[in-house]
Amino acid sequence: MHFGEWEGKTFTELAERPEWNAFNTVRSAIRPPGGELMIECQNRMVREVERIGREHPNDTVALVSHGDPLRALLAHFLGIPIDLIPRFEVSTASVSVVQVAEWGSRVLCMNHTGEIPV
Repeated sequence: MHFGEWEGKTFTELAERPEWNAFNTVRSAIRPPGGELMIECQNRMVREVERIGREHPNDTVALVSHGDPLRALLAHFLGIPIDLIPRFEVSTASVSVVQVAEWGSRVLCMNHTGEIPV
């Protein structure tokens, strides 16, 4: 996600800004100064996953990203409004599994942090 003027700032620095608190309340409508809306990030992520799904219809593909873009992507596949993504966690180095097919998509696993079943 492009955070514009917020990039490189610590959470402590951002906590002093009222627009940061607004962003964490209404992510669908608050644009970081010079950055992108969360919905723009989500749309970009969804388009890319759909493209990869078309190019690799029967393959297992790993995607790596930061937590918020991954939560936005999972929210799309779960049908959850983007403003509610702070309600679920995507931990560092966790695994979530989404099956993408011609008939649609479904989330098979979220935020798995243990051993990956074979």
